Amino acid sequence: MKHTLRQIFRSGKFVTGFVIFSVILLLVIFYPLVITDSPLQIIGQGTFFPPGVYVNINDSINAPRYILNLEDAAAKRIAGRLADDDRAAIRELLVGVGVPEADIDVTDTESLLTLWVNNYDSSINIPGMTNADRNYYIRLNKSLQVLISDGGVTIAVTNPDTQALEATDEVDLSQYANIREVANVRVLPLGTDNFGRDVLTQLITATGVSLRIGLVAGLIATFIGLILGLLGGYLGGIVDDVIVFITNLFTVIPGFVLLILISFSIGQEQRGAFVVAVVIGLTSWVWTARAVRAQVISLRNRDHVNLSKLSGHSIAHIITRDILPYIASYVVMAFILQLSTAILAEANLSILGLGPRTTDVPTLGLMMRWALIYQAHILGKWWAYFPVVLGIALIAFSLNLMNTGLDQVFNPALRD
Repeated sequence: MKHTLRQIFRSGKFVTGFVIFSVILLLVIFYPLVITDSPLQIIGQGTFFPPGVYVNINDSINAPRYILNLEDAAAKRIAGRLADDDRAAIRELLVGVGVPEADIDVTDTESLLTLWVNNYDSSINIPGMTNADRNYYIRLNKSLQVLISDGGVTIAVTNPDTQALEATDEVDLSQYANIREVANVRVLPLGTDNFGRDVLTQLITATGVSLRIGLVAGLIATFIGLILGLLGGYLGGIVDDVIVFITNLFTVIPGFVLLILISFSIGQEQRGAFVVAVVIGLTSWVWTARAVRAQVISLRNRDHVNLSKLSGHSIAHIITRDILPYIASYVVMAFILQLSTAILAEANLSILGLGPRTTDVPTLGLMMRWALIYQAHILGKWWAYFPVVLGIALIAFSLNLMNTGLDQVFNPALRD
């Protein structure tokens, strides 16, 4: 046993896959112990908040203030507030008033603002300009004047008696707050999804759920395939004919089509994560059964098996003691492939709307479905779908890499 394990962990492919898969498992196990929020909790009143550190504005105003004189602070402030659409609108107006296009660089904030100050006039009339465009440029100019000015920000509240604004505080542009001294800060490394839910918390939880679905489905498929393969391969005769007929029947019917039909017939309310795992397991055992049967047929007439028959041992004893140990490594590799296949099958089902209940637990497939429905890929909200795709790819890659490493160890034809 020690020698076998030593050989396995000498395989570079197995070790690489094992390390990747172990890291994923550790994240799934320990992340919920640190972040105890529900993965389906809506924390954002909006859709697709970008990744970043979110600070409560009221708490930051009331936090201790520090004076920092940073030379590039104003430039960064203006560049950060000037959106791409605003830059395009400024360029369009400048071209309309006669500024050569070659002199306009929308990426150079300083030169763009200089051209705007020197050429903008609220009374200008450009051919094709509508009242809506004019009002937009007026509002844009007011915003730019505020950004360009060196004055601070005055905080005012409405007097309940006079309904007039009364200044209560003033924030200078050189004042800063230490984020550690702000009471309410939330880090969202992957932002939020279309419902305003933390994507990272969802991703970790969904990975765990998908792994459990893969584990259950893989165990069911491997167990059914192993039992049928052992019985058909060893007993032969009518038993083998029946098993071969059943496996051929399932082979003729595309497995994923059968999976879709069964999932659809169950109904949304009954499709929990466990039910989906069972359905996947019951429809993906065929190739395991065929492969195990072929292995058993090559072993059933070996000398040690014939000797066990002559000794009067039972069929169960011969299968478990004289045949199963010789194909144990193959069964482990088959289970790893079944685990990977089941995770991908769940993702495909969920994308089609036939996965687990959407109000129950998140899965990697459900996250992909939500991202596709709300067009995250079209809107450029990469954090809503790319981490999910990467997670599925890493899981499948690590499992297949482990399987390839095991095959190199146990398959004599592939040994160095």
